[in-house]
Amino acid sequence: MAHVDKTRLAATSEDDGVMQYFADHKKVYPKAVYGKVRTLKWAILGFCLTVYYALPWLRWDRGVGRPDQALLLDIYDRKFYFFNLEFWPQDIVYLTGLLIMAALGLFLVTSLFGRVWCGFACPQTVWTDLFMWVEHQIEGDRNARMKRDAQPMSFDKFWRKALKHYIWLGVAFWTGGAWIMYFLDAPTIVQRFWEGTAGISVYAFTFLFTATTYLLAGWAREQVCTFMCPWPRFQSAMLDEQSLIVTYQGWRGETRAHLKAKLPEGTQRGDCIDCGGCVTACPTGIDIRDGAQLECIGCGLCIDACDMALSKVQRPTGLIAWDNLEGQAAKARGEKTRLHLLRPRTIIYLTAMSMAFTFMVIALTNRSTIDLSVQQDRAPLFVRLADGTIRDGYMVKVSNKTQADAVFDLSVQGLDGVELALAETHTVQNPVLHLPIGPDQVGGHRILVMAPDHGVGSSKINFILRNTTTGEETSYQGVFLGPAGAPHHGENEHDEHGR
Repeated sequence: MAHVDKTRLAATSEDDGVMQYFADHKKVYPKAVYGKVRTLKWAILGFCLTVYYALPWLRWDRGVGRPDQALLLDIYDRKFYFFNLEFWPQDIVYLTGLLIMAALGLFLVTSLFGRVWCGFACPQTVWTDLFMWVEHQIEGDRNARMKRDAQPMSFDKFWRKALKHYIWLGVAFWTGGAWIMYFLDAPTIVQRFWEGTAGISVYAFTFLFTATTYLLAGWAREQVCTFMCPWPRFQSAMLDEQSLIVTYQGWRGETRAHLKAKLPEGTQRGDCIDCGGCVTACPTGIDIRDGAQLECIGCGLCIDACDMALSKVQRPTGLIAWDNLEGQAAKARGEKTRLHLLRPRTIIYLTAMSMAFTFMVIALTNRSTIDLSVQQDRAPLFVRLADGTIRDGYMVKVSNKTQADAVFDLSVQGLDGVELALAETHTVQNPVLHLPIGPDQVGGHRILVMAPDHGVGSSKINFILRNTTTGEETSYQGVFLGPAGAPHHGENEHDEHGR
């Protein structure tokens, strides 16, 4: 069929006896259509673009000295702000949970309504629609573009092409520029960008996102959905006979024929007038009448094209519609159909999503505001002091995730007679150390742990950290190293440097 030659692999054509394994790509010229689906797509496109461009400018008061951008992925301070939530690098588990929920949501939506994400809300679809609208406004509709592209270069062709690409680059630039605002304070980075003081990385990433948007939405278009995106390859595993997809009602449309065409005697004329409007309106250039295909993104523009054509000849619309295969089979038999939203597949997805959502809510509700990490000194492993006491050194990092100054008590459990000291003031020894940490900061301290020589070699110990203001506690299991064998009570065999 014609649409196969446009995009799919071809291994059956021969040229001078040489097998051709790849077909040349044939440019797709989508025709503009109008109707309910197109109106819905414009509404979703406007909503998505508004959210994308406006969200970085939304403010959220977090107090003095803290970023007031509602959504900010702060690369320099390694924090992610989402309205009143703040995530640290060690909170990566929440990103994992979010990605799992997003994947399950996509599976659920696909099993219910087919590729509605691809056809309406995918960034590739949104920006491609925008680029195609610009192209239509400047170069005209399908026939005008095809005719102009077939002609040699002229002034009219040159200025239209140049203006189109200029606007495309402008849209792509604002797309890349807006993306940078999610990583840096929007008002600040915009000012610095135009002053030329934003930094090489800002300009490099803006150029990168500008170039990719321009190439993917302006040039690659349907090839991204057909060849680059992995989703079409396994979407069929999400679908069943109850999934709502864009379908051609062959039981009603066949036998298709032009209005003036004469059919053999005894052949019933279907509602399809074989105008080809569904093919010319398709952004990927397929014929929906051939059934479900990998290239179909479920945008539904063929529905509007078909309804427009049938309305002009006073025939009932809805020949192409969102329906399921089971419903189509029932209608062909003259039976009534009913949509089953709850079925084993969707119940499994809903259950998995509910479990993931519950886990996320519980985890966020009980999220700790303190964090403790301990790294033991590697050299020397331990030091025997003059009185026979064993001393180990540790690097302790305390994260204060609250928005207020806090004092943390650090103690060690698991050994008798333990004393702690800060390395810079190791003459002061206490069973509990008091560590002040500023708001939303990480404090690092080198801690010395002293304990009598028990002659047991290594012992498991627990570092206990407690916020003196809130009472919240956390712990870290470590190891206290010492000499194995009988405890030593004589003169020190090593000085404080382990010699």
